[in-house]
Amino acid sequence: MRVITTGTRLAAMLLATTLLAGCASTGDEEAPDLQERQLYEEGRAALESGRYTTAINRLEAIDTRFPFGDTAEQAQLELIYAYYETDDWESARAAASRFIRLHPDHPQVDYAYYMRGLAAWQAGRFSLEALRLIDISKRDLGASRDAYSDFRELVQRFPDSQYAADARQRIVYLRNLLARHELQVADFYLRKGAYLAAVERGRWVIENYPQADGTRDALAVMVEGYLGLNMTDRARESLKVLIENAPDHERLNGRTFDPRYVDAPALSA
Repeated sequence: MRVITTGTRLAAMLLATTLLAGCASTGDEEAPDLQERQLYEEGRAALESGRYTTAINRLEAIDTRFPFGDTAEQAQLELIYAYYETDDWESARAAASRFIRLHPDHPQVDYAYYMRGLAAWQAGRFSLEALRLIDISKRDLGASRDAYSDFRELVQRFPDSQYAADARQRIVYLRNLLARHELQVADFYLRKGAYLAAVERGRWVIENYPQADGTRDALAVMVEGYLGLNMTDRARESLKVLIENAPDHERLNGRTFDPRYVDAPALSA
């Protein structure tokens, strides 16, 4: 599936097109306020010119020295983006989580949710899949699960967010990826004769990723796993569901299921 790529750079720019009202000159400025504004302006300039290390330095200074200043919230949002652009996924996620915790009602909190998911997405190194260098479903998918949870939370909390459409498409990709990973584990269990574990993996896919492409293969895993456990009635029940949902599945010959690993005769519904 081709995933729509959102212009995160443009999104970040849109977040800071204007300073907060409190940043306007009053004509009677105190030194700390002036220092904060200078830090922010230098950080913004560095961000816009792609000098992300400098931007991080200035924005972190605001966050540390002026946590309740006029530019503090905007600086925290832009710091998420700066971390992201330096491939510091962990810091980007931590900064986004902190912003969400401190400012749950902020009008741009949906951006923090989105960037938290996007950082986890990148941490999973999904770009390698497109290059066909590896099958990332065979890797440790902890970051992928984080991204899946983050994007789901975004669309549930902010269904009309400008980032929701992109998040939904990424959810579809991640759901299929995670389901495929579980099925590869289930296949391993079948080959090793761990039939109960295989059945549980198949059930997990169906219960947790019901819209994934792999649910039909999960049913096939359950049929074969039950056959390995000599639970023919359960195997036949699963087979009927498989036939109803995927009558053209590769493991079916009409209404008969051909086991791949289990030493058992074909099962008919």
